[in-house]
Amino acid sequence: MERFLQDDKLHEECGVFGIYSHTEDVALNTYWGLYALQHRGQESTGIVVADGKHMQVKKGMGLVADVFKDGVSELKGHMAIGHVRYSTTGASMAYNTQPLKVYFDGGNLALSHNGNLTNAGQLREQLAKDGVVFQTTVDTEVVLSLLARSRKPTIEERVAEAVNQIQGAYAILIMTDDKIIAVRDPYGFRPLCLGRMSEGWCVASESCAFDLVGAEMIRDVKSGEMLVIDSATQVPRSIMWPEKMPQHTAHCIFEYVYFARNDSIIDKQDVYGARIQMGRELAKETKDIHPDIVISAPDSGTPAAVGYALEAGIPFMEGLTKNRYVGRTFIQPTQKQRQNAVRLKLNPVRCVVKGKSIVMVDDSIVRGTTSGKIVKLLKEAGAREVHVCITSPPVTDSCYYGIDTSERKELIAARCSEAEICEYIGADSLHYISMEGMKRAISAIEPDGLCCACFNAKYPDGADEVISREPKNVVE
Repeated sequence: MERFLQDDKLHEECGVFGIYSHTEDVALNTYWGLYALQHRGQESTGIVVADGKHMQVKKGMGLVADVFKDGVSELKGHMAIGHVRYSTTGASMAYNTQPLKVYFDGGNLALSHNGNLTNAGQLREQLAKDGVVFQTTVDTEVVLSLLARSRKPTIEERVAEAVNQIQGAYAILIMTDDKIIAVRDPYGFRPLCLGRMSEGWCVASESCAFDLVGAEMIRDVKSGEMLVIDSATQVPRSIMWPEKMPQHTAHCIFEYVYFARNDSIIDKQDVYGARIQMGRELAKETKDIHPDIVISAPDSGTPAAVGYALEAGIPFMEGLTKNRYVGRTFIQPTQKQRQNAVRLKLNPVRCVVKGKSIVMVDDSIVRGTTSGKIVKLLKEAGAREVHVCITSPPVTDSCYYGIDTSERKELIAARCSEAEICEYIGADSLHYISMEGMKRAISAIEPDGLCCACFNAKYPDGADEVISREPKNVVE
């Protein structure tokens, strides 16, 4: 077995879910919440449940349905937090599976984290010199150590002290024996929202998780906010903890382009509506193209392709069929089969594309490998022309906020012009949406409130400089 077909996509790091209720089955609801967030991480998953005195843990490598195939009925309590993971910091190993659980002077403590701490290496090196022993290679364990070593009298004060020392992107859920604490970084890089159940509260990376557990979306957790949930009936306490708040938020723009599920609402912006509008903006910017049909690279490009078709007045058709039962590893094929591996996931519908001039809409081009294979498949199926339209600008720079980007040298747009990329993928034309068009599509958020560092290297908190000072081999 080997992983021979690498997705030409960026990958989100994690998803988190938490629930507090004395009447609901918190373990089962966490299971369903994680199931809804599976798109945010497929390498490992875990659930920790607390009953006021004890914490039970169940976690492992693999998908939610596989790790919990025997159910979660043994997990009893009135609070739970869960996690799905795609690793960017820390190796993909069982010992790095979250939530992490420890025992400290305040009792039991569990933690789930989505994002990436840019100064984790510096903190870890300092803590190790002070005698702290680490059992994982994830940056999340640094936060646990800071909490455990704090001398502040309350857990809320300990959390505030710890998060004021860390830098980067984070949506963190912390569970003690009697409460759940949700924390979002001052820039709001990663999403986090609050939901209300009939008798309880829940928090999640995306609102789509609330629909599956029957919760009502209340609001987004504010940038720089700490929510303390210690009652099923009272509204969670809100604490603004940063010693200094930034001038603007920096919500990750790729949540709207690709990461989030279509049915989620993030920071008051519905994701599906943003993607439809991105397609419309692309159509406005490419009026010189006169195709017969619009197709998408399924599934991520489909809403934008629909928007493009609506704006251009051109039919949207399913020109590519996706095999949804292909996993991340396959039986090793022959060399001939390996060269055609993209067909394992996508295959053209010949009767749709043959003889047609096509606009194919996709969300991004990272390395260019998959885009080229898809264009080749369409041409072999008889497409007369293939015009590739992308709903994000060229990805030219690394992300340090919890997204799995390649090194800059592996990003095709960092070393090739648009014309060179077009030639490389074999398209008749290539068009990226403008930065202004992409931001206009996300109408609920002020343009200055979005992080676009992967397109322009403008890191809101100076993460590139922080990373350059990080010690090597301290956090994998």
